[in-house]
Amino acid sequence: MADTITHARVLKISVPIVISNATVPLMGIVDTGVVGQSAQAAPIAAVAAGAITLSAVYWIFGFLRMGTAGLAAQAMGAGDRVEVGALLMRVLLIGFGAGVVMIATQWAIMAGAFAISPAEPEVEALARSYIGIRVWSAPAAIALYGITGWLVAQERTDQVMVLQIWMNGANIALSYGLGYMLDFGVPGVAWATFMAEWSGLALGLWFCRGAFRVPGWATPARIFDRARLINMASVNSDIMIRSVLLQIAFTSFILVHSAQLGTVPLAANQILLQFLFVTSYAMDGFAFAAEALVGKAFGAGNPARVRRATLMTSFWGVITVTLLAVIFAIMGPWGIEVLTKSPEVQAEARRYLPWVIAGPLIGCASWMFDGVFIGATRSRDMRNMMVLSFLLYFAAVYVLLPYGNHGLWAALMIFFGARGITLGLRYPALERAAGPTA
Repeated sequence: MADTITHARVLKISVPIVISNATVPLMGIVDTGVVGQSAQAAPIAAVAAGAITLSAVYWIFGFLRMGTAGLAAQAMGAGDRVEVGALLMRVLLIGFGAGVVMIATQWAIMAGAFAISPAEPEVEALARSYIGIRVWSAPAAIALYGITGWLVAQERTDQVMVLQIWMNGANIALSYGLGYMLDFGVPGVAWATFMAEWSGLALGLWFCRGAFRVPGWATPARIFDRARLINMASVNSDIMIRSVLLQIAFTSFILVHSAQLGTVPLAANQILLQFLFVTSYAMDGFAFAAEALVGKAFGAGNPARVRRATLMTSFWGVITVTLLAVIFAIMGPWGIEVLTKSPEVQAEARRYLPWVIAGPLIGCASWMFDGVFIGATRSRDMRNMMVLSFLLYFAAVYVLLPYGNHGLWAALMIFFGARGITLGLRYPALERAAGPTA
């Protein structure tokens, strides 16, 4: 592949990710629809509780995708094909190991989940059955994070799209067949996801087969190289801390601060956040492009290409958030009516819709810089700037929450802006670290 970074190359990486992300919500909709055919609330609640529990645990390992993307892209930029293969083996070992630990400690995961969020006996029993089946695909689910990052680093996002569509499609078909046609209910839906995840791992390994043909990658000395393992652990731990703080900020926005304002503001804010999640899904494509292109340029020691990759991917990011802001302004009221039929909640959500229109524009820099810094594996900067932004957010909440929901949304926008500004201030150091300028 040529080293020239063009608009076509950016879009070739980004568009498949946007398309694959669009299929993600379908899985939950179908699973809920299948168990909902029984006309009983317990199966729906059980699938929701079980899926949220496992997703929360899997989410911890999201660092594996981001860290792998940056490290693999840099190895490719440096022309080190042996390290690219060795890195794949490391992330597979981490994924399988973490999955085995989850299987062994599933009782603790269930106990913790229902201690935090107690459920009725029937719901808890069904949820335990669901988790008890799905947890056996944990090694596949976690390993797939690493495989996804590895493929993104090589700009093979078309294969990431195929992988995502395959898994979601298999899950939908199997859930319908096992859960509805054969009337296996909640266990049938769980087995469907189990089979979809293992088949996804098989397909992912098939996509990665070329790495196994490179001589020298499988030597224990290379796979377990001390310096590389320490660097990998450092990068991944920094990203995990950053991600945990980000999750705490969003979770507290809804479960703590919005709840303090009352039921109607809580419901309205939950609906409005869905617009920001759509933005996040759309921006993933361009952030992933930044990871791959910046990572390769950084690995090649070319700061000029690092800057070009940053500017080219950010150009499309700005276009995307501007388009989304316009769509939210025009279609937002209609979207709110689709998501809730409560007149009170509709009126409340419309009142605060301007914050959601502004959100993509204010948050654009933070989303794009995430991809840039992941590609350069400047994870310490990501961690430190997130800590600073996190503290600013909670200080803003403390000062502004007395002004009601407008104050809370203003605090969230301060969080978005702080993340973009602080990472932007660290960007010149990132370029300098790439190598001497020509």
